[in-house]
Amino acid sequence: GPMNDVPEQPSLHAIVGQATGQAIAVQHPVLERYTLYLDGVDRLIFTENETNAERLYGVPNASPYVKDAFHRYIINDAGEAVNPAQHGTKAAGVYPLDVASGESITLRLRLTANEHPAPFADFADIVASRITEADAFYAGIQRAGMSEDEQRVQRQALAGMLWSKQLFYYDVEQWLHGDPGAVPPPANRKAGRNTEWLHLNNFDILSMPDKWEYPWFAGWDLAFHCIPLALVDPVFAKAQLVLLTREWYMHPNGQLPAYEWALGDVNPPVHAWAAWRVYELDASQDTVFLKRIFNKMLLNFTWWVNRKDAEGRNIFQGGFLGLDNISLFDRSTHLPTGGSIDQSDGTAWMGFFCLTMMNIALELAKSDASYEDMAIKFYEHFLWIALAIGGGTHGGIGLWNEQDGFYYDVLRSAHGDAIPLKVRSLVGLMPLIAVETVGQETLERFPDFARSITWLTQHRPNLAENLAQVDVMGYGRAHLFAMPTETRLRQVLRYLLDENEFLAPYGIRSLSKIHEQPYEITLGDQQFSIAYTPAESDSGLFGGNSNWRGPIWFPINYLLIEALYVYHRYYGDDFQIEFPTGSGVLMTLKQVADALTQRLTRIFVRDSEGRRPVYGGLSKFQNDPHWRDYLLFHEYFHGDNGAGLGASHQTGWTGLVAELLNRSMG
Repeated sequence: GPMNDVPEQPSLHAIVGQATGQAIAVQHPVLERYTLYLDGVDRLIFTENETNAERLYGVPNASPYVKDAFHRYIINDAGEAVNPAQHGTKAAGVYPLDVASGESITLRLRLTANEHPAPFADFADIVASRITEADAFYAGIQRAGMSEDEQRVQRQALAGMLWSKQLFYYDVEQWLHGDPGAVPPPANRKAGRNTEWLHLNNFDILSMPDKWEYPWFAGWDLAFHCIPLALVDPVFAKAQLVLLTREWYMHPNGQLPAYEWALGDVNPPVHAWAAWRVYELDASQDTVFLKRIFNKMLLNFTWWVNRKDAEGRNIFQGGFLGLDNISLFDRSTHLPTGGSIDQSDGTAWMGFFCLTMMNIALELAKSDASYEDMAIKFYEHFLWIALAIGGGTHGGIGLWNEQDGFYYDVLRSAHGDAIPLKVRSLVGLMPLIAVETVGQETLERFPDFARSITWLTQHRPNLAENLAQVDVMGYGRAHLFAMPTETRLRQVLRYLLDENEFLAPYGIRSLSKIHEQPYEITLGDQQFSIAYTPAESDSGLFGGNSNWRGPIWFPINYLLIEALYVYHRYYGDDFQIEFPTGSGVLMTLKQVADALTQRLTRIFVRDSEGRRPVYGGLSKFQNDPHWRDYLLFHEYFHGDNGAGLGASHQTGWTGLVAELLNRSMG
């Protein structure tokens, strides 16, 4: 465990001062001494922070004072449960209080490295000073022109991000073999989950998806967390991204850990993108950080190519990919029909990964010319992936459906048949996010990179026949690197911006509303179906407490909005499209991205009637002055009315709303 190399056990003991009252002295061999003062506390109680082995396993405890002592002391009035000598490794203050209805009580505590003869004399002044400092800090972050309520939403979102930090301890080898000196775990544990991750030993402060419902790190969640965290603490955000690439997290084969339940599950490759975005948000231009991430992402990219491109066709069978129940099948297991799924999103994610790595390489090449070679490598790899997904000359069926104008997964049966799965979901929208622009001045600065583009365009025309024309300079002297051609982009946007399909009043749905009429397919003697379900899941897949079959999810909405801004950088104001589809109202892609941003932020901001869509029909939260201005940041949101669903303290990736609120609209 993490304490094995600590020479002495940390300890807590009671101290009593005539002026200070009761306090707890903390002694730690590394952190040294702290004192916790508790104003007006009735009594202090102490025990050891050790498992009650006698109660759990029927074996004697090393000490009569064990971890569940406080429960027994308070609930069962078991005075013998706590240590009368008032020392141990776990302590608490007891306050017997009668609080009348509508009354409030204030408890004052102070933790300090210094002893104070009068620890609460300046308490009010210190609290007032910290409030003033916090107000000034957030005022320096918030966009000019934000309404008071927008400021409230953003500040609470950022506070939630900071409160969602947690010390996370998970040593896989120790977990498999059991704690030293404790009762051994059941033998079948050694053949259970995470047995291939013996190197993983986590004892770090990490950003949690939700400290209440999901108190463990999730790899791709954490990447999104770092975007809003970079607004308030870029040093911590960068440290989090680096941490997951360290040797006690990242697998020796290059895979990033997913989450504690199944470390080997496959999450979307967003880590490099998150690092690039944090680099952009951080004013320090920390190229050392960027290099550290880039070098480790080379390992991760190689893992993807070797493990998830089953036949070397640049079409990826990523599996689970974080979207839980979005598919007809459970993508994290073997298909009931046999064969495999060529995944539109898995393949698009890899194109996205390539372009992010290309972008980072070009940035690093400004100070280290050797990175230009890597930019060329990732550009060429992107071309092969784009060819495969688009169904180019040598790409077979591809994942693009010309008849429908949409990207679909393709089921490849054990007999070699290729069957498009015509489900309109986020899976088919993901190719839009594989987009980047490079300015003409960058091509002029890196002539080898520019020559490679020219050579591949001239000598490998099949690579470029079904994607955007990279050699054609657009608005602002930009060159476009993207999977869809302009025609295909317009076709997919027609669905994306259709209120009868993906466009909801408060964002983009995860499954098209057209599937209110379920999509059904028969394979052999089995029938499979999927239906638009805008609220909680009606499926038991992945525990049933998340749903990607209709609700609005912030991370993918965020990426789609970012992609639209990138397309606008190339196409400019000349590219206009109906928003919503069929309305006759034409907008530029920037205006569309702005409008989608506003739809997402409106989930939390009061409307003209003073209601917050996030709280739906909950009268207490909508109307009670004690509740209505205190925000909960949910896991996902109702596909029709924006009401919050799932875990309710998921400031994690829903905290992206803080960064969205900072964008100047119009």
